[in-house]
Amino acid sequence: MLRSNRVGAFLFVGLSVLLLATPPATASTQTAEMATDPVVRYGTETIGGVDVFYREAGRPGAPQIVLLHGFPTSSHMFRNVIPRLAEDFHVIAPDYPGYGLSSMPSVDEFEYSFANLASIVDELLAKRGFDRYALYLMDYGAPIGYRIAESHPERVTALIVQNGNAYDEGLREFWDPIKRYWESGSKEDGDELRGLLTLGATKWQYQHGTRNPESISPDNWLVVQPLLDRPGNQEIQLALFYDYRTNVPLYPRWQKYFRTHLPPTLIVWGENDPIFPAEGAHPYLRDLPNAELHLLNTGHFALEEDGPLIVDLIREFMLGKVAIEQEQESD
Repeated sequence: MLRSNRVGAFLFVGLSVLLLATPPATASTQTAEMATDPVVRYGTETIGGVDVFYREAGRPGAPQIVLLHGFPTSSHMFRNVIPRLAEDFHVIAPDYPGYGLSSMPSVDEFEYSFANLASIVDELLAKRGFDRYALYLMDYGAPIGYRIAESHPERVTALIVQNGNAYDEGLREFWDPIKRYWESGSKEDGDELRGLLTLGATKWQYQHGTRNPESISPDNWLVVQPLLDRPGNQEIQLALFYDYRTNVPLYPRWQKYFRTHLPPTLIVWGENDPIFPAEGAHPYLRDLPNAELHLLNTGHFALEEDGPLIVDLIREFMLGKVAIEQEQESD
């Protein structure tokens, strides 16, 4: 019994010394912890009467990255990369109206155009304090993001392009039935595109061109498809299919923006993507000769199979090349 008391006393004294030797958390250590806080915050801002949902993470004051999703998904496509990027960056990923958890007004109540979506995202960024940011542009995110970049070139620190088109070479056979709809605007040609909104088409988008289709999480289409199947959502998608025609005449303007402002650019492209094939990736180098181009052996939603690799490439790019160029600008 005496021996037990001595051991207990010894442990108590040792623990007391250890606690006394451990400095209390200071403001600097708390700041360091905040700088690597991967907690994702979910919120909504009302813009023009529409509730716009977003995911946000990272420390305010860190380099900013805006993540712009494609069709037919939402900010859900960034669910795995946001916590990883938040270790070094302040990131935000919105859902466009009609997608994800944002409001879905009908086509009679809301203008579903890329110009209007860009305006709403632009206002959301201002409300959330994003004023100097890199743009991650994927699929529909490209025409939305390039409109924002052209309007505010001084705010854009870099471009991260992932299967996002800005060149005629990137619109190949997949787009032929959509181009017919652009030319006619007819109900018949629009109805022909409804097959792109089915469960089979959604699964195909996620799995086609991947190295291991069985590794792509079914959570993707189990989230996306019920949203596409909401009453009225097909009409929203058809409106945006038709409005995509307004992006193509802007390609020369966006290419001029590239040449004029030469934003640091990282291109990470799923080269097996039939929607935006690799033929649309190479032309960027004509206007952005210093861009980094990485063709990845995967499909349209490259983050599903190569997310960790893409995050590493973004981190190296943003903390290296972009940081150096910003420092040179400030000198």
